[in-house]
Amino acid sequence: MKTNKDSPEFDWAATRGEKWRARLDGMEGMLAPIDEPLIRALRLDEPVRIADVGCGGGGTTRELLRRAPEGSIVDGFDISPGLIETARARTPPDEHAITFLTADVATTPPPRGPYERLTSRFGVMFFDDAPTAFRNLMGWLVPGGRFAFAVWGRPADNPWVTTVRDVVAEVVELPPPLPDTPGPFRYGEPDKLLMLLQRAGFGDLEVRAWHGELAIGGGLTAAAAADFALTAFSIAEPLAKADDVVRASARRALTERFSRHLRDGVVRLEAYVHLVTGRRAE
Repeated sequence: MKTNKDSPEFDWAATRGEKWRARLDGMEGMLAPIDEPLIRALRLDEPVRIADVGCGGGGTTRELLRRAPEGSIVDGFDISPGLIETARARTPPDEHAITFLTADVATTPPPRGPYERLTSRFGVMFFDDAPTAFRNLMGWLVPGGRFAFAVWGRPADNPWVTTVRDVVAEVVELPPPLPDTPGPFRYGEPDKLLMLLQRAGFGDLEVRAWHGELAIGGGLTAAAAADFALTAFSIAEPLAKADDVVRASARRALTERFSRHLRDGVVRLEAYVHLVTGRRAE
C-alpha cells in the first residue's frame, strides 16, 4: 500500500506538517467553523480527560479546553514535531490543563493513559494502515468512552477545494487519486470508515452532516485567497514543479473564480463534513 512517506504531500511528520505550520493562522482560521459542531458531538457534560488526535497547531485543542467543564484536561497529539513545538509556544506557561505531545497515535499506546473522550478534526484520513490504527485507538479510550471525528465529505460537495483543483488541472497534469490511500477525501463516503470503526470494536456509531461555508485562508480577498490556496492546499502541490508563467496563469484564473464568491470582501465557499461519533464498548 502507498504510504505517507511515498506521498510527500501527506507526509505529516515532515513535508506536509511544515507547510501546514507555515500557513497555520490561515488554515486554523479557515477550519474554525467545524470546531463547534465537532466539540458538541463529544457531549462534554462533566469534567473529562480528552485526547485531540492530529492536533496540528493546537487551535481545536485550546477550544476544547475552553468549552469543556471546569476540571477537564486536554492533551493534543501530532506526528509533526514542528507543529507540536508551535502549539506549545502558543499555550500560556501557566495553563496546566493542556499538554501537547509528539506521538504517532496509529501505532503507540496513549502516553498518559486512556481518555474519556477522543476527537480528531481531519486527522484520521491519513493513517497508512487504517485498520491497525483504529484498533490501536480503541486503547486510547476507557470502556464507555466517546469519540467524535470530523472527515471531509465527497469532493463534489466541497467547492472550497474542487475550485482550486479544477484550476490547477487546467495548467498541469494531476495524478488520479488512488483508492483507499491516505488523503483528505478518503472517507468522502462514510460507509468505509464506519466499517473500519465497527471492526476495530467501536459501537453506537452515527454520522451527522455539517454543511456550511469556509472563508479561504481565514478571511481573504480574491487575490490573497488564491495565493494562499496555491501554496497551502495539497491539491496544488504539482504547481511547485511548474515554471513562473504557468504558476502566474493559475493564480490569475483562481483569483477570477474566487472573485465570484466574495462576500463583504472575503472569499467564502461551501464545505461538507461528516461528523462520525461512537463509543468504546463497556
